[in-house]
Amino acid sequence: MATEKQQFDVLIIGAGPIGLACGIAAQKAGKSYVIIDKGTLVNSLYNYPVFMTFFSTSERLEIGNVPFVSINPKPNRNEALEYYRRVTEKFQLNVHLFEEVVSCKKNASSFQVATSKATYNAEKVIVATGFYDIPNLMHIPGEDLPKVIHYYKDPHYYAFSKVLVVGANNSSVDVALETYRKGAQVTMVIRGDEMGPNVKYWVRPDIENRIKEGAIKAYFNSCLKEIKPNSVIISTPNGDIEIANDFVAAMTGYQPNFKFLEQLGVILDEKQTPSYNPETMETNIAGLYLAGVVCGGMDTHKWFIENSRVHAELIMNDITDSH
Repeated sequence: MATEKQQFDVLIIGAGPIGLACGIAAQKAGKSYVIIDKGTLVNSLYNYPVFMTFFSTSERLEIGNVPFVSINPKPNRNEALEYYRRVTEKFQLNVHLFEEVVSCKKNASSFQVATSKATYNAEKVIVATGFYDIPNLMHIPGEDLPKVIHYYKDPHYYAFSKVLVVGANNSSVDVALETYRKGAQVTMVIRGDEMGPNVKYWVRPDIENRIKEGAIKAYFNSCLKEIKPNSVIISTPNGDIEIANDFVAAMTGYQPNFKFLEQLGVILDEKQTPSYNPETMETNIAGLYLAGVVCGGMDTHKWFIENSRVHAELIMNDITDSH
């Protein structure tokens, strides 16, 4: 448990892979630091589907020059959880979990950060909060029914049920295929006329063939119009149809916590992209930095673990140079 008004050189918000990378960089630079997260270690990865496989190879997910060894060409969720936990242990990172940041205010020369457990003072703050906390809503009637999910864990729960999957990207495809193979009757609703361009190349033939043979029903150029307790209404090119339904998996994507960024004073453009210097990752607020997926605004496909690991070094170089 943190004590009141602890002082650190660097306070990092978010204990995901990039937040951990920032902590390692701060440690190597000889800076005092703390990493704070409202959930568990690498909370977003923990909330991924149980059987999820990464698009990236293991070496592209590495942080701190610690090898990520996997027996598979592409590592899975459980391997990643083990890896990042072991990295945290190796560096004995100062991580405070299940502690939510309530406010972050800039004073004359430092930041005062209040959490659900303590108050901290820090010369620099790094926001590495990712984007998995807030789902993109469809804003349709019935979306608040308990049978609607935006987070999917395990396919067995949906065995022998009628499942509607909204979306055409990796998460949607994974839900459709996994629940189908556990005995669910699966229907997909897709806005465009084909599967998303970023669907994993080794999965695409599987979903396309299941749709082609009729094992999974797909409505293309369509959208979900209304969700009822025992059915759904789908708008298709041939008019509205109503089909029986038990669960709706709305895999419509997620977004960063823009309200939190605005509360910090970070300027957002019309696409909700935050203002920052790409060479240092410093925002329009002096001493406040962004790292990882949060930098992309609504474009959550721009930054991943593999291409934002470098943010930690950019930030720490700037912090070190400023002293």
